Order: sequence, then structure tokens, then C-alpha cells
Amino acid sequence: MGTPEFAVPSLSALLDAGHEVSLVVTRPDRPAGRGRLMTPPPVKTLALQSGLSVLQPEKVREPGFLDALRRARPEAIVVVAYGKILPREVLDLPEKGCLNLHASLLPKFRGASPIAWAVLAGESRTGVCAMRLTEGMDEGPVYLCEETAIGPDETAGELSERLAEIGAGLLVRTLEGLGAGTLVPRAQDHSKASYAPLLVKSDGELDWSEDAASICRRIRAMSPWPGGWTVFAEEGSEGETWQIVRAVEAEGRGEPGIVQAAGREGIVVTAGRGAVRILAVKPAGKRAMPAGALLSGRNLRPGDRFLFRPGCQAARRPAPSPSTR
Repeated sequence: MGTPEFAVPSLSALLDAGHEVSLVVTRPDRPAGRGRLMTPPPVKTLALQSGLSVLQPEKVREPGFLDALRRARPEAIVVVAYGKILPREVLDLPEKGCLNLHASLLPKFRGASPIAWAVLAGESRTGVCAMRLTEGMDEGPVYLCEETAIGPDETAGELSERLAEIGAGLLVRTLEGLGAGTLVPRAQDHSKASYAPLLVKSDGELDWSEDAASICRRIRAMSPWPGGWTVFAEEGSEGETWQIVRAVEAEGRGEPGIVQAAGREGIVVTAGRGAVRILAVKPAGKRAMPAGALLSGRNLRPGDRFLFRPGCQAARRPAPSPSTR
């Protein structure tokens, strides 16, 4: 059971390891792209290419879907970023339970967006855990985990690709251990749990009154979606939304949100503490480009301003504090 690109390496690894995948369950096709064409989930594409049976229920409590699961008589159900909470009827069905691959070091960052929130919190390490699903949100006992460092400039999207591959191998090892009866799950310490809720568009809004390190983390954490975004206001205009694709910390001081310099090496904007050098940007309705390429067609000058709502981050769900490890 899985849906996005993150789940594709896991399905591929199960097939390569010789497991009999009797059924693939994924979310329904959805409209995508500018043409809003109906597009299958990545997991469905791989499943059909591999000659596997696919189900795409709108609701996991549909009687027909539950009957199909029972007919498949699974020894185990593997769940990787499926996107639906499974009812008790499904959790109790397979002999060896429902095995979930979660992209964090549990009990930290339970929830829908663990990779983005780990980057946003300034974690230096994260990982993947194979756990047994229960009715609580990512609260089940853990079989195996594998850690990895988070690169200092790594975006959530880049980290997701790495964790998907790491998780695929971990998943195969977990199934081997379950089959051999050598794995004993360990209960999570619920007192140390933190949560990573589903991202929304406003999570990407940049508050230039924050310190430069926090702004750069948000830009990396919100890539590829919803993107770290801000509003650039030329004199006499209402402003244009820009997605900041790449940025690093820089030297600078002054009023937050003001352009200090603009040239081949990027656009330097002052923050609440320090400054941010914008290296790549995506203006509304245009492709992403290096900041220098943007400047070739736009007269950006020191003193120009990025609009923001001071304190907008404080009104949001706070990111968990960075790890002390």
C-alpha cells in the first residue's frame, strides 16, 4: 500500500527480493499539471509495468475493498506513504500484521511530513523506521531503524530521495527478520514524541524578521512543496510572489526584507539577524533560474523590498526544537 514517488523504491525492492506481491493498493488517479490530465500515482505505474493487480479505493472502509483484501489472504501488508489511516479491520487482517515504513527516527516527527519538519527543526540526523501499525498515529512498536546525516545544504526533496532508497533496503531486512522470527519489536517512548503535521501553503511563507539560519532552513524544508515563498514589491506595484529555490546565509545587517546587493553572486537580503543570499529563484508563472539570470532582465537595486508579515511564523504550528544530540 503506497502512493507517491517515495514508495516506488520499496515496491521495487520487494519484487527484486522475490516476495510475492499479491495486490497493490494506491490512491485514485488525480488531475495534475497545467492541463489537469488524470494522472496515476507513481506506485500504480510501477505496479502495472510489473504485471501486478492494483486497487484504488476512495475509502478504505468500502465493503468491496475489504472483501478484496480478504481474498488476497496477505501474510503481511506493507504500507509506505499510502496516505490513508487504516481501520482495525485492515490492521487485524494479515498474520504478521501491517508493517509501515516511516521517514523519521521514531518517536520523533510522527505524522504526515516528517522529512520537511526534521529539516525545519535544524536536525543534523534523521532516518527511517520499520514499525508495526496500530490505530494510533505512528505509535506502534518499532522493528528496525537506520540513521543518516542531513546534509547542511540538503533540501527536503533531496533527503526524501535518499531516505526512500535507505527505507527500501530496511523494509526487505525487516520482512526477512519477521519471516525468520528473529525480530522483536520495541515499544516507543511516547513521552519523547514530536509531531510533523501535513504541510500547507502558508508553511512556506518567509518571515524576513527571523534570523538568516531559520529562513534558509525553511527554504530547504519547503522544497519542493510548497516552496519557500515571499513577495517582491517593485516601486508602485502590489508585489509579485517569488519562490526562493536556493539560498545561503550571508553577512549583512539592517532593516529586514531589504535588498542589500544584487549581482552575479546572488541577491543579498537582510534578515532579523544576518542576511540571506538568494542563489536561485522562481518568479510566479516562470521557471526556476539562477538569481543572476533573473537580474539580466530585471532592474533590481539595493533598497528594493520584500514584503512580509512580521511574526507570521509565530502564529503557526511551531517546529520541534532542534535535537541536542
